[in-house]
Amino acid sequence: MEVSRIRALRGPNLWSHHTAIEAVVTCAGEECSVANLPGFEERLRARFPGLGPLQALGHDKAISIAQVLELAALGLQAQAGCPVTFSRTTQTVEPGTYQVVVEYTEEAVGRLALELAEALCQAAYHDTAFDLNGALAQLSELDEDVRLGPSTGAIVDAAAARNIPYRRLTDGSLVLFGWGSRQRRIQAAEIDRTSAIAESIAQDKELTKKLLCAAGVPVPFGRAVDSADDAWAAALEIGLPVVVKPRDGNQGKGVTVNVKSREHMQVAYAAAIGFRDDIMVERFLPGNDFRLLVVGNRMVAAARRDPPQVVGDGVHSVRELVDQVNRDPRRGSGHATSLTKIRFDDIALARLALQGYDADSVPPLGQRVILRNNANLSTGGTATDVTDDVHPEIAACAVAAAQMVGLDICGVDMVCDSVLKPMEEQGGGIVEVNAAPGLRMHLSPSYGKSRPVGEAIIDSMFAKGDDGRIPVVAVTGTNGKTTTVRLIAHLLAHSGLRVGMTNTDGVYVEGRRIDTGDCSGPRSARNVLLHPDVDAAVFETARGGVLREGLAFDRCRVAVVTNIGSGDHLGLNYITTVEDLAVLKRVIVQNVADDGVAVLNAADPIVAAMALNCRGAVTFFGADRQHPVMATHRAQGKRVVYVDGGTLVAAEGKTEHRIALSGAPVTRGGKIGFQVENVMASVAAAWALGIDWDVIRAALGTFANDSDNAPGRFNVFNYRGATLIADYGHNPDAILALVRAVETMPAKRRSVVISGAGDRRDEDIRQQTQILGDAFDRVMLYQDQCQRGREDGEVLALLRSGLSEAKRTSAVDEIRGEFLAIDTAMQSLSEGDLCLILVDQVDEALAHIARRIREG
Repeated sequence: MEVSRIRALRGPNLWSHHTAIEAVVTCAGEECSVANLPGFEERLRARFPGLGPLQALGHDKAISIAQVLELAALGLQAQAGCPVTFSRTTQTVEPGTYQVVVEYTEEAVGRLALELAEALCQAAYHDTAFDLNGALAQLSELDEDVRLGPSTGAIVDAAAARNIPYRRLTDGSLVLFGWGSRQRRIQAAEIDRTSAIAESIAQDKELTKKLLCAAGVPVPFGRAVDSADDAWAAALEIGLPVVVKPRDGNQGKGVTVNVKSREHMQVAYAAAIGFRDDIMVERFLPGNDFRLLVVGNRMVAAARRDPPQVVGDGVHSVRELVDQVNRDPRRGSGHATSLTKIRFDDIALARLALQGYDADSVPPLGQRVILRNNANLSTGGTATDVTDDVHPEIAACAVAAAQMVGLDICGVDMVCDSVLKPMEEQGGGIVEVNAAPGLRMHLSPSYGKSRPVGEAIIDSMFAKGDDGRIPVVAVTGTNGKTTTVRLIAHLLAHSGLRVGMTNTDGVYVEGRRIDTGDCSGPRSARNVLLHPDVDAAVFETARGGVLREGLAFDRCRVAVVTNIGSGDHLGLNYITTVEDLAVLKRVIVQNVADDGVAVLNAADPIVAAMALNCRGAVTFFGADRQHPVMATHRAQGKRVVYVDGGTLVAAEGKTEHRIALSGAPVTRGGKIGFQVENVMASVAAAWALGIDWDVIRAALGTFANDSDNAPGRFNVFNYRGATLIADYGHNPDAILALVRAVETMPAKRRSVVISGAGDRRDEDIRQQTQILGDAFDRVMLYQDQCQRGREDGEVLALLRSGLSEAKRTSAVDEIRGEFLAIDTAMQSLSEGDLCLILVDQVDEALAHIARRIREG
């Protein structure tokens, strides 16, 4: 078994809506059927008893080792605690070759699971050892390491529940919510609108106390110190007992409370200086330790925190009691679990000494032994929810503290006897104000109910009903994609929206190209969704990107499918038939939002059938309103776009909107059929987005199909009285559409310049010149700069063979070099002639043509 071409499908894809790892697996001979491997399944299950049942693919009764790999990769993740359920194995057209797809929630974990599954299969095949527990531990540890922590995860879960899209921007806790101009960001439990100044204030404990004191919020008196002796002097000034802590610490690191002696001060100061250089000493407030969580202008959760402790049983030592407590599955070494393990260090030993114990002491039955003075969960403490008990004045005090510092999300640490009565009645105070507070104690308290703090944070960032999404239009098909994308973007821009667009020419934001090259894949689309100046996005969605990574978005508002043709890279990546291609391209239709619209070509039966896969509404377009699909759809009161004479009609029931095609220059008065189709699709998309009809009409009138606005898309030039057309058509369907278009344009002699893409099938390359040979007097062949895997001259030979039975072509020239071919064609033109140049290097070729025209 050989595993190759491993890909991470990071969005909705050919197989499912889930993120998944896809691999090509080749099985040799007997491996194609587990039945041919005596004892294999028994050895496999002995090594992995949790493996699911093996089921044959379709009508084939054989179960291949590729399917075993699939189930093992899924099962290992599931047993390691990952919430995965989807996997699939599909046999390709190549015998013994399969595509294996396995869902993942964390990409690194999915990749490791596939690697371990392969090792498991090899172990069962060769009857060697496989460490299942070790493999599961690897997966579990990696998952804990790379997945979001509980605080950030709770916020992300709350966003997902509201259908707000999110994206991790780093391997840490920096997360983006929403798209484009409606995006927001968090870093753990800190939101983007919290200023760096507020965070800096919160880190400076002394400054925080000054500000809170100025606001009338009770705080303990204290001062900064620069040595252990100075700390002891400060303690005597303030009055014992005291608290020693770093001036800008967090999570209780280096904090020692209830310091009463000089010896304890030495230990406490050493603990604090181990974390920060700036140390402060403040008055110790007796009472319970409470954490109040403030989000915006309200307190949303509160917990009482108790320091790490054990209860004596008269039998076990303190160390043994701690070990027992640490065996609680809720306790871990990081923040992934609801509780943290209690640890022995100098602070714990010093606290034991104050109680007359050491690690090996055996406390009497029922004796409570404190291991630390501070009650932070990160040092092993526990939390009890008290949200419902908090007095309104206590809550107001916490909100005032957060607002004085300037924090949108704030953890207010308060020490008092009880939160049931106002602070003034009990002499408590606020001891710390924390930016980016941990949410664990509120999400999974040791005692009491969980609080929806993630929801509270999301609600503070996004108003009710706001999902943070901008309109996204995805366009796919064989031909017309780029022009349709550009036209839709043009219509949206005229409505006042700032538009981001991707296509095979580059990435554009507000009409400015910010990236060049073929940008029709998911990476470029994600970059547009990341851009803060984008109000709407239009994406050309090419087959290659969907195969490599899936979609860049989970849902789109509008999906447009122009057509499906046989010349669209068939034979690559196991897409061998038009039906295969349709299944791939309908991915955007399957991922239309519930309130979205699929815009489909009614004249293409494969495209029209995609309506069954759309969860939203469907608008059909087609020139013939009498087409059965169009007529039926309109009779049902649904939307259709068609042509009536020289007018484009958008109809819904009895309501009609009419646009004269003479007002759409790109169609040349309705004569260019494929451009009429592009306009119909674009108008349908704009209609789905609610663009005003007057805006649509005006925008159509200003969309010219020139080389600046739509490079390589039927760009028409006048050269010495001859008509010159440059186009990027590169498959038989496109060539046929171009021939029909130029036939509507008068010409004395017609010539064409063409090459062929090497990654097309032989028959597709030949068919292009078969079509052209019946429509042009002269054909000039040239070789592309990149042959895409073909031998030198191989594509030219195929093109020439397609002209062997040409009905019209009387002259065939074979020219080495695109620009030389263009020059040769232009030099041969006379007034009244027409030349179609099928360009390869679009920008360079158009610049070359423009230069020749200027030179005359």
